Amino acid sequence: MKLDILAFASHPDDIELGCAGTLIAHIAAGRKVGIVDLTVGELGTRGTPETRLKEGEDAARIMGVSVRENLGFADGFFRNDREHQLKVMEMLRKYKPEIVIANAIHDRHPDHGRGAELVSESCFKAGLRMIETQDTDGAVQEAWRPKAVYHYIQDRLISPDFVVDVTPYWEKKMEAVRAFRSQFHNPDDSSPNTYISSPEFLEFITARAKELGHAIGATYGEGFTKERHLGVRNMFDLL
Repeated sequence: MKLDILAFASHPDDIELGCAGTLIAHIAAGRKVGIVDLTVGELGTRGTPETRLKEGEDAARIMGVSVRENLGFADGFFRNDREHQLKVMEMLRKYKPEIVIANAIHDRHPDHGRGAELVSESCFKAGLRMIETQDTDGAVQEAWRPKAVYHYIQDRLISPDFVVDVTPYWEKKMEAVRAFRSQFHNPDDSSPNTYISSPEFLEFITARAKELGHAIGATYGEGFTKERHLGVRNMFDLL
């Protein structure tokens, strides 16, 4: 299956919080979108790996993504090294995305910046024919390099290079976020409180989206940083 966009996340729920509105918007426009989670978030205080996987499946259905995979890397301890890069490269060559979206380039959680570097470097190396990877049947995969790599913005505010208007899809995005019932505020849940389980956290997510949206004359927006200059053939494409 060839995808138009492949989004990577260090943990299940990173995508939902950071760029679900953008993915939903492109799915609504007829694009094929997939998600690859690097870990199951097993170091999280709330929930279990099994719970997080199930919640991720629920969120994927809500968003309408074509596929969601999990590479099972060690939460908190995966590295940007040859072993991990080859696994990411297998996904890139399997789905051949035109655009890759990855974690924030730096953030409160060290896994986010490390995941961003891992995916970015893997995107380049996936285009090198002399690096061999195999699919699940043992066949050698063709080299593939995405045309662009973008990074969503997470907890720490990073000045975006561009903002996507996600106003028509905001409610569905938040429905996907709330699919991670174990992670966010639930007055009936007796699990230990965490940074993201406070009732204020989702208010912060909404406020951030309103701030970014305001900057482009929209109600809600999601911001991204780029790795290279954006190219357009017509200046009106920037309106």
